Amino acid sequence: MTRFLFTITTAAVIFFIAAPNTHAVKVEGVTFAETYQVEDIELHLRGSSLLRYLVFIKAYVGAFYMLPQEDAQQALGRTPRRLELEYFHAISASDFADATRQKIADNVTAATLATLSARLEQFNALYRDVQPGDRYALTSRPGSGTELSLNGTPLGLIAGDDFAAAVFAIWLGTDPIDTDFRDALLGVR
Repeated sequence: MTRFLFTITTAAVIFFIAAPNTHAVKVEGVTFAETYQVEDIELHLRGSSLLRYLVFIKAYVGAFYMLPQEDAQQALGRTPRRLELEYFHAISASDFADATRQKIADNVTAATLATLSARLEQFNALYRDVQPGDRYALTSRPGSGTELSLNGTPLGLIAGDDFAAAVFAIWLGTDPIDTDFRDALLGVR
């Protein structure tokens, strides 16, 4: 029995020593990894925050990832990036679509919106209703497109770096959902 316990203890010590050093950040009890792998590129957590609705209501928490050598001004450029949002309340797919249309319109010119309209509707068709604890992620791969996933399951990919810039502008643009949330995601506050 002593030999068995020694073997188990030794195996546990080796496991913990050999285990990768993974760090995470917690926001309102929600954990986000410090890095995210996009194919052969490692993105690093730039910032995270809580978004409140009507000051008192916790809507969701988010984390934004980009290349570590890039600065905040490059967040909407032609670069790999990822945004994860975990929700505290149920939200319908149609509410997501309406908000996406409005916030993209707030951040691009009318001509750009016209160019994006077909892809915007393709994207909006990807949305699903969410429940508390569900997590949407947007991952942009320059030249490939922007993938929307729900709880780790890819829902679809929309082509175009112009579309990626427009959809990420909802949170990171000049007229975002919330400027404090944007600045925290970009790590500038």
